Amino acid sequence: MGRKKQEEEQNNSEYGEPAQYDPTFTGPIHNRSCTDIICCVLFMLIIAGYMVVGVLAWLYGDPRHVLYPRNSTGMFCGVGQNNDKPSVMYFDIIKCATATNIMAAALQGLQCPTTQVCVKTCPSEFWILPPSAHFPGAKPADFFNQDYCVPSFQLKDTKYSAMDIGNKELCPLFYMPTTSVLGRCLPSLGGNAYNPSNFPSNFTLPGLDVNGTLAAIRNATGDVTNSFNIKDVGLRIFEDFAKSWQWIVAGLVIAMVVSVLFLLLLRFTAPVLVWVLIIGVLAVGAFGIWYCYNEYMSLASSSLNFSNVGLTTNVQVYLQVRDTWLAFLIILCVVEAILLLALIFLRTRILIAIALIQETSKALGHMMSTLFYPIVTFVLLLVCVSYWGITALYLATSGAPVYKVVAMNTSQGDCSVIRANETCDPEMFNSTQYPTCPSARCVFINYNTEGLFQRNLFNLQIYNVFAFLWCVNFVIALGHCTLAGAFGSYYWAFSKPADIPTFPLIQSFMRALRYHVGSLAFGALILTLVQMVRIILEYLDHKFKEAQNPCTRFIMCCLKCCFWCLEKFIKFINRNAYIMIAIYGKNFCVSAKNAFSLLMRNIIRVVVLDKVTDLLLFFGKLLVVGGVGVLAFFFFSGRIQTPGTTFETAALNYYWMPIITVVFGAYLIAHGFFSVYNMGVDTLFLCFLEDLERNDGSPEKPYFMSKNLMKILNKKNKAPKTS
Repeated sequence: MGRKKQEEEQNNSEYGEPAQYDPTFTGPIHNRSCTDIICCVLFMLIIAGYMVVGVLAWLYGDPRHVLYPRNSTGMFCGVGQNNDKPSVMYFDIIKCATATNIMAAALQGLQCPTTQVCVKTCPSEFWILPPSAHFPGAKPADFFNQDYCVPSFQLKDTKYSAMDIGNKELCPLFYMPTTSVLGRCLPSLGGNAYNPSNFPSNFTLPGLDVNGTLAAIRNATGDVTNSFNIKDVGLRIFEDFAKSWQWIVAGLVIAMVVSVLFLLLLRFTAPVLVWVLIIGVLAVGAFGIWYCYNEYMSLASSSLNFSNVGLTTNVQVYLQVRDTWLAFLIILCVVEAILLLALIFLRTRILIAIALIQETSKALGHMMSTLFYPIVTFVLLLVCVSYWGITALYLATSGAPVYKVVAMNTSQGDCSVIRANETCDPEMFNSTQYPTCPSARCVFINYNTEGLFQRNLFNLQIYNVFAFLWCVNFVIALGHCTLAGAFGSYYWAFSKPADIPTFPLIQSFMRALRYHVGSLAFGALILTLVQMVRIILEYLDHKFKEAQNPCTRFIMCCLKCCFWCLEKFIKFINRNAYIMIAIYGKNFCVSAKNAFSLLMRNIIRVVVLDKVTDLLLFFGKLLVVGGVGVLAFFFFSGRIQTPGTTFETAALNYYWMPIITVVFGAYLIAHGFFSVYNMGVDTLFLCFLEDLERNDGSPEKPYFMSKNLMKILNKKNKAPKTS
């Protein structure tokens, strides 16, 4: 009587009245109507607008501006007439580091104020124009390499002297060993070629010795190639994947099998695992108390205290203070006491959580197709991410490229003849138009921002992000609603498995798409708006980080923390609202209200189930990822020999790359399977709470819960009276 009274008091009217018995309700309602139609129409309009933005971006954008390097005339390297010349070579790489602020602001990306030409292969040796090239009668063709000169300039037909060729930057005056990095010929400073002892005796830049030349080269290339060759490492990694991909796939298959077996076996092992984990947590706390007590007693003769130590960054000093271990001891004792009291008073609710976990495992055994639904979600998310990335790339390169006349070297001649912001056509440009400024070049500056479409590129990028987030959240919501409908069909089948509908997952998926696109889009929209606010806050924080004072930083930190909490809360509400939508077919607001009220009327059960499930699934992920990771380490490091196979660890350049790939893939696989399980637990829990409120075990209102749950709650279905 006391427990029943307590439950009645818990189900008070503060969070709504308990659900009433409905004789027509036998599971997810089939006779339902469309919900949140206005939001459905709005979502369709946003999708249509998103497609229009994608088409416009495709028409106006040119991703070659990002994917391929350019020469000084604006032609792409690696495509078109330069198809056989994939890399761009800089005549004077040093100018990339010594460019003035004005030039650095004008030029974008990896553009440098020096002539650039497309080449078949990057130079592989040191070379500098020898003094003999300036002797009377010397032919430039005997000294310069035609492959590295401006394409429109022919050495064999020129009448220019070597000095004129250098001043007009028609051919480079020097070059050095370089490697193509992202299509740019940059020095590979990771090898021995740039050791000062390997420098040719005549290879020094004007006004610098050998060491000064090397320092200038390092500054020019920056961190990109300071320590290793990116392309070489990438090729080695790709080679490793090509040699070991079969074993990587085998590791991922093992992770999938272990995940499925773990979830299915929870039907039998859940009670043991849960209690072992709980006792393990208590044992760790007890060990901590014992250890802190031992350390506290061992420092009995120590005279150190906090007033002697003061403030220091050396943590080891504080561990020599006796009061530190006393504080640890008190904290651990309090935590251990709380855990023991919670275990004593909440043992019944822990048993309920275990029973629901077992029931979910049993449901998965009857509906194995639910385990593979994350593949559908993954494919849809991949489509969303791909569309967003491609649209963002095309939008970023929208507008015709703008070229302007720029003096590469203002110290040569009089370059005042170049008008400010003077535009040019790279294909028609001729430096002879500026006879007093031989270093005048037509270079790419930016993309045209004139026109309605170009002026609104920033707004379109914001729209791209907003629509992307809405679509992603909708796909996740669709997955939640689909799985909830399938698990709801299982729970509300009175005679299991006979009363479980045929293809419950497909039926649930079709119901969600036919009736509840608007409701799912409504929940996704609320979450998207909060995420957009978080993105804006992060952008503002990054933009004005240096100008912020401590008070502003504190306010920004509080705002980011509040919206992070709000996002987590909305995800929790949405998740349970989608479960109610899948079962009862009501609109989003009503479903969210009913779910929240139901959970608040059983808040203690909610907390216990959530923590027990989190603990169990964390252990499961640790088991799958850790076990497969350890197996991959022993295999790819050669510690496990596999007779009858041709795989050799010594053939790998970096054996840790396959290991990282297997571990990361195993985590994604485990997360996908366990997310289905988590959704099943949440759905069955809500159904269980509804079952308790709707029914009383009488022949007219029998319980749908399992016999194990009824046994824990001391409830049972009464047999119908016979006449």
